Amino acid sequence: MNQVKTLKIGVVGTGFGEKVHIPGFKHHPQTEVIAVYNRNLDKAKAIAQTHQIPHPCDRLEDLLSLPDLDAVSLATPPFLHYEMGKQILKAQKHLLLEKPTTLKTSEVTELYDLARENQLIAIPDFEFRFVPAWQLLAEYLQQEYVGKKYLIKIDWLVGGRSNPQRAWNWYSQAAKGGGVLGAVGSHSFDYINWLFGPVQRLCSYLTYAITQRPDPLSNGVLKPVDSDDTNLIMLELVDGTPCQISLSSVTNHGRGHWLEIYGEKGTLILGSSNQKDYVHGFRLWAGSPDTPLTEIEIPKRLAFPEVFTDGRIAPFIRVVNTWVEAIAQHSQPVPSLQEGIYSRLLMDLTLQSQQERGWVEVKK
Repeated sequence: MNQVKTLKIGVVGTGFGEKVHIPGFKHHPQTEVIAVYNRNLDKAKAIAQTHQIPHPCDRLEDLLSLPDLDAVSLATPPFLHYEMGKQILKAQKHLLLEKPTTLKTSEVTELYDLARENQLIAIPDFEFRFVPAWQLLAEYLQQEYVGKKYLIKIDWLVGGRSNPQRAWNWYSQAAKGGGVLGAVGSHSFDYINWLFGPVQRLCSYLTYAITQRPDPLSNGVLKPVDSDDTNLIMLELVDGTPCQISLSSVTNHGRGHWLEIYGEKGTLILGSSNQKDYVHGFRLWAGSPDTPLTEIEIPKRLAFPEVFTDGRIAPFIRVVNTWVEAIAQHSQPVPSLQEGIYSRLLMDLTLQSQQERGWVEVKK
């Protein structure tokens, strides 16, 4: 890595931010968290004390006014990303943005343009690009292992929200970016583009099985849920390959996260049955028409130098590393918010297809 000063980071959002972002920054040798934001100052102070962070803040403008601050990691719920992202970039701070990036393609496009105009580095947290088994899969695809692709099949079936007693919050509200499309569909659309290229058209069916949940802030009163918990999506890639996606957060004993690629010369299957950690447990199998599927060992050159109990931390550190290097080199990272725009575009078209009940064309 190029030599660069230690970046002083502010973490905005303390759910995923506390579980993944703060530990990731603390383990990276060239980042230091100097501030944390939560709209509740007492909670911000408690988190700051736990993690030895000097500046707890309950106002974003206070965090952004810190003289030593270089960059901000934005891990609030998605409905806050656009306005907060604008505020961060206008304050001349580099931005690491959680997914889903924003609620509309136009919003993330504006953030992308604003970052470029101000010569700032903005990166989305698309972790799967940095997971060893996924990187090995990308190498096999680059080597044309499967040849002409016949079918791509994605199943991401977990039961994390299958309990109807799980609390009602922003995730239960479509207008605030809740639902499985934003939570995991954003990842799937990014890695489809990364591994296989752009999409020509798509058709979707979104639904929700659990229609109400108890609100802990209203003594458990049941409130309506209108965010999706199951998505069925068909894609046709620009090269003509069909792709089938099944996403669900209410499938008890679901098979986990699996990506299958069937082609003229071979088959690649990547998957994990882990229901509790969406990074730990991925394995890769390969086989030709004349040979059985065989598990492929992940080479040491791709392995994480350190793993953590929470599997999300190790790939997040690699995202941070990409961000730090891009800042040092004054260059666009890959992925950048440009990839975030494309993921959001496919999400918007998925919602459009659901509304129109038919195929929609993808025009970049």
